Amino acid sequence: MKLRYLFLFFVALVIGVSSCKKNSSVDPAEQAIIDDNLIKDFITKNNIPAIRHESGVYYQIISLGTGNFVYSDNTTITANYAGKLLSGTVFDKTNGTPIPLKLGKFGATSGLIKGWRLGIPLIQKGGKIRLFIPSGYGYGDMDAGKIPANSVLDFEIELVDVQN
Repeated sequence: MKLRYLFLFFVALVIGVSSCKKNSSVDPAEQAIIDDNLIKDFITKNNIPAIRHESGVYYQIISLGTGNFVYSDNTTITANYAGKLLSGTVFDKTNGTPIPLKLGKFGATSGLIKGWRLGIPLIQKGGKIRLFIPSGYGYGDMDAGKIPANSVLDFEIELVDVQN
């Protein structure tokens, strides 16, 4: 009888260990190529006239907005937005209540992902932009709530206000 319990424990242990989520480490350069191909396929299939920024972020300016604001390290934006995965799964949105966000220093750590810091300066107050952000400019190889590791992000952003 003890042997049977020991055997069942061993089987449960093997199943438990084998079903654990393994952190697959992908070279960032390889992941950037994978992400770029995913984005190109997505925008082609959905007939989205997106442009590739030199950084690798793709964007579609829906409305440029007005003004000639010069973004700085101290810029605070107020925005409505919806963030989705390429599968269409919404992981975050403002529901019509714009929120203030610190854009932060370019290339440095801030509250916003780097994809936003690269894309937002392409529009002005009142503007709308859609950003397709490779995982390296999003959350990288880490899970973030509803966002799986190495996910390309699709954001629609309306810039309600911008100030230093």
